[in-house]
Amino acid sequence: MNARAVPPPPLPAESDRLDPALRRLTFTLIIGALAVIFDTTIMSVAINSLAGQMHASLGTIQWVSTAYLLALAATMPAVGWAQSVLGGKRLWIAALGMFFLGSLLCAAAWNVPSLIAFRVVQGIGGGIMMVLMTTLIMQAAKDRSIGKVMSLITVPTALGPVLGPVLGGIILHLGDWRWIFLFNVPFCVVGGYLALRNLPEDSPRPGSRLDVVGMLLLSPGIAAVIFGLTQLGGSAGFASLEVALPLIAGLALLAGYVGWALRRGSDALINIRLFRHRSLAASSALVFLTGGALYGTMLLLPLYWQQVRGEDALGAALLLIPQGLGTLVSRSLAGRYMDRFGARPVAIVAFVLTCAATVPFCFVTASTSDIALMAVLFVRGAGLGAAMITLMGGAFVGLRPEEIPQGSSISRVAQQIGGSAGTAVLAMILQRTAAGAHTPAALASGFGHAFWWATAFTIAAVPLCLLLPGRAALPAQDRTAAPDAEPVEV
Repeated sequence: MNARAVPPPPLPAESDRLDPALRRLTFTLIIGALAVIFDTTIMSVAINSLAGQMHASLGTIQWVSTAYLLALAATMPAVGWAQSVLGGKRLWIAALGMFFLGSLLCAAAWNVPSLIAFRVVQGIGGGIMMVLMTTLIMQAAKDRSIGKVMSLITVPTALGPVLGPVLGGIILHLGDWRWIFLFNVPFCVVGGYLALRNLPEDSPRPGSRLDVVGMLLLSPGIAAVIFGLTQLGGSAGFASLEVALPLIAGLALLAGYVGWALRRGSDALINIRLFRHRSLAASSALVFLTGGALYGTMLLLPLYWQQVRGEDALGAALLLIPQGLGTLVSRSLAGRYMDRFGARPVAIVAFVLTCAATVPFCFVTASTSDIALMAVLFVRGAGLGAAMITLMGGAFVGLRPEEIPQGSSISRVAQQIGGSAGTAVLAMILQRTAAGAHTPAALASGFGHAFWWATAFTIAAVPLCLLLPGRAALPAQDRTAAPDAEPVEV
């Protein structure tokens, strides 16, 4: 008599709770990262006021943001090498200390040039921190519960748009511009103390050498491309010299880096052969595209309420709170479903939801109900929050632990360039469609046209979601193995 086949046991269920040590590490890193996120979002609403208080033109004061952005992006590629030389804990504390020093120097700045120079110091520290936070947490998670981990990592990103503009409006209304930078100090101090206590000691890897040629090609290339994009909104377009020259130079440097990196392989500053991982390649492309949907619309939305509806900076920031709340609400749900079903289906639903909630803004008028728009913003925020969790988490599926630092740099650089590109393109479209508009109705029509482009960016992302990893499961022959067995994509 044939023995009855015994069905394989079910897949081991993951605990709904993360390891306490991982939670402690994540909380520690988030406290420090909040200084960077709040600094960026507060500054986004402070430029006009800063120009008035420092008696400088808007074009000059804009360099306070541009210099920071360029330093941030140019630093990111070297974070993997710096971690191998110093170790994660030492590098995090050093970067946090640099951001803290930069904040104090900015608060003590005596004129615009000194403020711009000190913003570069901040940008270097902030660029290291944003890449390293993701790297340290993903290395500690060891490819388990990525969705839950990402729902925690994205806390600063979600809180920034909710509280940053409001805090900026309150600070500028009640006090001097220097408090914009002094606001960072408590986060840096508490974050440094927690880092000394909670971050695990890790030893540097001997023999790590900086790819100097790669650094000289990649970092200036990224900075030049972003600089060219930042000049797009106030120019005659891509044909203007101030846009075309840095863009062509930057793209040439990036092309040179690709050739160099292919020769160097794993010894390159950023190993571009990591793009053989479909999840990382698809996630990076999607993160770039969401620049138009996320960062670009963060430019359009407050401008709509200020220019068309007559709100001040604080009033516009308060109207944007529902989008941030939607992002916060969707985090844990998106992370849970990503761990259960994989990044692919969650990302598709998230982008469809984001697209559907962006379309109503294409039809805005000078009298559209604020209540209706705030309700739509909540839904839009929920979609964006879920999308960012799946994209950032999906990028690391299949990467070995030693590949995570470079994968993190690739993802963050794609996010920076995509955000700059999306903001620049939508600013140029708005400038052209609203040119000569002298009535609120005409201005609203120009904003509606720009929102159609933001919708198009979101639609273009949906097919790419099919390239993201699906649900992870244990191979059939290993289902009785320990929970630490390697998952495979199905």
